[in-house]
Amino acid sequence: MNAAGIPIEAAALNLPTGHDEELLVVAAMFVLVVVLGYAASHWRRPDDALLERWGLEEWGLGGRAFGNPMQFFLLGGDLYTAYSFIAVPALVYGVGAAGFYAVAFAVIAYPLVFLTVPRLWSVAHSHGFVSSAEFVRARFGSPALSLLVAVTAIVATLPYIALQLLGLRVVFETIGIGGDLPLTLAFGVLAFFTFSSGLRAPALLSILKDILLVLTVLMLVLWFTVALGGWQHIFSVATISFAHRPPGEGSILLPPGTQLSYVSLALGSALANFLYPHTLTGTLAARNRSTVRTGLSTLPVYTLLLGFFGLLGFAAIAAGIKPAGGDVSTVLPQLLQTSLNGWGAGLAFAALGISALVPASIMSIGAANLFTRGIYREFIHPGASPRQETQVSRIASLLVKLGALAVVLLLTPQFAVDLQLTGGVLILQILPAAAIGLHTNWFHRWALIAGAVAGLASGILMLYQIPSLGPGGVVTSAHFGGVNWPLAHLGLHTGVTLYVGLLALGVNLTVTVVGTLACHWFGAREGVDVTSDADYLADEGDPSIRRMAELIDGPQQYEPRHAR
Repeated sequence: MNAAGIPIEAAALNLPTGHDEELLVVAAMFVLVVVLGYAASHWRRPDDALLERWGLEEWGLGGRAFGNPMQFFLLGGDLYTAYSFIAVPALVYGVGAAGFYAVAFAVIAYPLVFLTVPRLWSVAHSHGFVSSAEFVRARFGSPALSLLVAVTAIVATLPYIALQLLGLRVVFETIGIGGDLPLTLAFGVLAFFTFSSGLRAPALLSILKDILLVLTVLMLVLWFTVALGGWQHIFSVATISFAHRPPGEGSILLPPGTQLSYVSLALGSALANFLYPHTLTGTLAARNRSTVRTGLSTLPVYTLLLGFFGLLGFAAIAAGIKPAGGDVSTVLPQLLQTSLNGWGAGLAFAALGISALVPASIMSIGAANLFTRGIYREFIHPGASPRQETQVSRIASLLVKLGALAVVLLLTPQFAVDLQLTGGVLILQILPAAAIGLHTNWFHRWALIAGAVAGLASGILMLYQIPSLGPGGVVTSAHFGGVNWPLAHLGLHTGVTLYVGLLALGVNLTVTVVGTLACHWFGAREGVDVTSDADYLADEGDPSIRRMAELIDGPQQYEPRHAR
């Protein structure tokens, strides 16, 4: 969730000591995480012969056999992260209504991907793809374009993992165990169950995560009703608070002139949401198209949960919470500690901690799958066996997590946030090839490469031109200060800003379309599309679909497609 630059600082939170009950509950939950993570390696495990045959598709996609319940929990655990639950209330606390863009983009994302993601599931299962880079290679016949997609997606994912660890650090510091050691130990837990269990571990842990989140919400609702006087009082206090703030430092409603910025940020984030490798990994693990569609149609339940956490920003204002050390990312942990205390706060902090470990695990697996199939097998070892692919992907996932940990421990948290903001802009530039390409192969491969390069370059340039503003609108840094680009740079006399990712995508699409027309005009050789129209509609039971569910559930009888 690229939440518009919320800083997460490593300084101590200066909270009162005496967190014994919280520590005990969090420790017990993390022991349970270790047990479940290890047990996942034996959960519905196929025999060794089949495991050797399918390799990466078993480790990295859970055998492509998850049904509706597991798909629901897996996608929810994948998309709604600790950073989301910490950053959204912090953003609402800091800027008010604009912070709810995260809820808006989640609402509009699912109808957009509902038309696209089932097509990706079908073609991926027909050809045995585990990543978007493989699809792009097959669709447009361009190893160079596939490499560009793989590298862009991996780079965009790395800081996303770092942000989950930063959210985990905030939780640890709130309960009085700051420093690098607890975070390193948590990393060890993450590395252990991902390496041994693959995608099955975060899928199983996502159930525990959701149980704890629901308990947290119920406890908070009770507290708001009893201690804070209900939502009417909360909104009244928040309204008064924002009314007394200086102009430009937040508003209970969107200020005039910011609507276009809000809409462009929500739309751009929605388009980027399902381009990340971890979201595609969760989708490709489904056993059939019906499971994919059902999973997407039920995810708005999590959006309601995210909307509730956004409201906690207003609740923190009503409760008189002040950011520790000026870091607004500490607002939610402090609110939880103030409102729940003891074992209740411990359960809430455990929920946030697991909400960091689950998506970080899936992200590392998605990035590792991209490297293994999009780079290693394509350019380094084309004849790699399934066992070799799995080993390479396991090592790659470990290195990805080590890189994220290094970002957290060695660099400033604000730098990690800046990287994530850049990552959201970068991932949008693979949309023409990886998403529009699911519906048409009209684009020329060379034009797609040129468009992606133009989009990446223009996006980074625009991010570089955005200043960072401190209290009172004072410029604290001349570069990389956000994701909304002032149209005044074009010579327009306006204060309107638009999301950089969407503007860069516009440059990308313009170059791609013009380049494609030029390539067709001059007769440039097309890449070979090895997919067929039927591949994009294939479903479980079709002859072209490899019945991966048999790995888990044994042979089944399938009704022919034309008979259904």
